[in-house]
Amino acid sequence: MYKTLSPGAIGIRGLSLAESLNLAKETGFAGLDFSIAEAAALAEARDAGYVRALFEEAGIKYGAWGMPVRWQHPDWRDDLAALPAYAALGAEIGALRTSTWCPPSSSERAFDENYAWHLERFKAIAEVCADHGVRFGIEFIGPQSLRPADQHDFIYDMDGMLELAAACGTGNVGLLLDAWHLYTSGGAVADMDKISNADIVNVHVNDAPTGLSMAEYNDHDRRLPTETGVLPLEGFMKKLAALSYDGPVTPEPFSKRVNALDDPRAAAELTAEYMARLWALGGLA
Repeated sequence: MYKTLSPGAIGIRGLSLAESLNLAKETGFAGLDFSIAEAAALAEARDAGYVRALFEEAGIKYGAWGMPVRWQHPDWRDDLAALPAYAALGAEIGALRTSTWCPPSSSERAFDENYAWHLERFKAIAEVCADHGVRFGIEFIGPQSLRPADQHDFIYDMDGMLELAAACGTGNVGLLLDAWHLYTSGGAVADMDKISNADIVNVHVNDAPTGLSMAEYNDHDRRLPTETGVLPLEGFMKKLAALSYDGPVTPEPFSKRVNALDDPRAAAELTAEYMARLWALGGLA
């Protein structure tokens, strides 16, 4: 596994792919999560080799690229029609992981209807990705606050998402596994005994505010990994190592403290400091 920077996850906006790669390199990250649409624009202006060279020259590995299909939009099939070109580019440059998230409740659809609705979309996306050897991760969203009593509950934990991934039937769908969502869903590190490296497409890490009940966790108010010690990150990281997880580990703290830093380098350096602590906590080299 390797430390991976997602600039947007720490409040950094407006950097080009080249600038983001340089920032990752200078602040000690080994990987970068990136926009496949930006990469495609660069490939169209130059070629795919140019995009590959940007990563290689920086010495930075591919993280996950964000799924460009707006699958919740009424016109989602228009985006789906463009996905083969994006997936083909990912395959050509060697960026073989993409991911999205899945809402844990719905104001419109009861569970069974919502399951069929999501499966139709995720299966269609997964089929395109599978054609190009790309793995597709789906993130379950844990906090109770996002499952209000006036809405229909949907999938919000690891077991439910593994079932949906398997139902796609394409063999390339797995988890975007987030330590925050595992914890706030009521899950535990021991639940990871049910999975293997093949079930994990990418990983997010963070920590939680202190002094809150499960019902009080706000999905947009987290902490840097190891900052508070609320999440069982030592066990989480050691379990990933035991699974021989070989993919990106991206900090996603949604932290006011980090977002308040105007200097992108300062934000990345602070985040990298906590990622170093996380690596040490997990006994990783």
